[in-house]
Amino acid sequence: MRSEILATAFLGFAVRSIISLYSYSGFDTPPMHGDYEAQRHWQEVTVNLEVGEWYTNSSNNDLQYWGLDYPPLTAYHSYLLGRIGRSIDPRFVELHKSRGFQSKEHKRFMRATVMSADVLIYLPAILFLAYSIDKTFRSDDKLLLFTLVVAYPGQTLIDNGHFQYNNISLGFAAVAIAAILQRRFYTAAFFFTLALNYKQMELYHSLPFFAFLLGECVSQKSFASFVAQISRIAAVVLTTFAILWLPWLGSVQAALQVLHRLFPVARGVFEDKVANVWCAVNVVWKLKKHISNDQMALVCIACTLVASLPTNVLLFRRRTNVGFLLALFNTSLAFFLFSFQVHEKTILLAALPALFLLKWWPNEMIIFLEVTVFSMLPLLARDELLVPAVVATVAFHLILKCFYSTSKLSNVFPLKFMANMSHILMISILVASLTVPAPLQYPDLWPLINSVTSCGHFLLFFLWGNVQQFTSELS
Repeated sequence: MRSEILATAFLGFAVRSIISLYSYSGFDTPPMHGDYEAQRHWQEVTVNLEVGEWYTNSSNNDLQYWGLDYPPLTAYHSYLLGRIGRSIDPRFVELHKSRGFQSKEHKRFMRATVMSADVLIYLPAILFLAYSIDKTFRSDDKLLLFTLVVAYPGQTLIDNGHFQYNNISLGFAAVAIAAILQRRFYTAAFFFTLALNYKQMELYHSLPFFAFLLGECVSQKSFASFVAQISRIAAVVLTTFAILWLPWLGSVQAALQVLHRLFPVARGVFEDKVANVWCAVNVVWKLKKHISNDQMALVCIACTLVASLPTNVLLFRRRTNVGFLLALFNTSLAFFLFSFQVHEKTILLAALPALFLLKWWPNEMIIFLEVTVFSMLPLLARDELLVPAVVATVAFHLILKCFYSTSKLSNVFPLKFMANMSHILMISILVASLTVPAPLQYPDLWPLINSVTSCGHFLLFFLWGNVQQFTSELS
């Protein structure tokens, strides 16, 4: 079995290496470039300035130019990479002069940092989760899950293609999920706090963790046991937060400045055409003309909480492994569909639990995972990653169909019909976007059609997931 695991890991490494050869976000597009430059610039800022200046606007740190807007653990990671980069070539992170720096050597270095995170954090975490998911699973089932997660194109295309480090926060989250499934609650609290302090988007997973852990504390046989359990979990969370935020805890203003950078309400409810409800509504009713940013933020919070509460209340009352995975799926979809400042890449947070629900609902999850990649195609097309995206998605589909061809659900007429219609629709939109130019008065026509179509799929899956949570015996 070890040889199969290593072979799978090397296959994943090879695919990531191939995708790394392609372009990245913002290549040759001054003055702002893209996410690749944002990550490089954070390395520049953190290695050249004092910790207290990382999140503060100054002559040496123009926050309008890719100012640091992720939590402290991302900043520390950027500092570490910046020190390594500077030892290789000081031009990589030279203050002011390195803006927009591009070279073959620098691209190899940056790509290697993502691959290192895959090897050291993401792939081991996914393997740990695959082997923790259910005691009734055979070794072959667990290896298959690991293989499918490694082959999932969404995370690979965004991290190794577009360029980000979602593999780190998702890896920490995967370890936390595995710890919950094994009932190691303090480990879960620690690793989820790390995930949240690497990317604030891990809030998408926060309510199921809170509901599950609170439910376990409340279910203790005595009040003393309840207090002891919840106090230990709180101590783990607060201590981890305190250590990571220590440089900014000496001043309320400094801490608030970091929070302001993490939650920039002024940016608006969305920027690009993203597959959530607000972007779809904006097609027929322009939100920014009728609702202020502050009001819209409150609307988003209310709608997200209302959409998330049923699945988490049920999880609080009835805690099972499958129920926890479904709650993660449903809650992350609720956040993606209704929350404020959603980006295309955050659908990866719903894809993580979806990958581990494949064992129970393979056909439904196949469609969902393919739609997640489809929803990111406009972003990937801008980065000239359309070819690897299509090839990787087709390969993933064939692998899934090969392993799940005998599924009992595959011959159910409504499901099969919906899957076929979904595939025809997505392929038609992709082909049309490549062959039919958008009208001059509607330059964003095809990205908008993509986002609305994907949003419709995600809404259906959100309803489906909640129905399964409340009706399936597995949950």
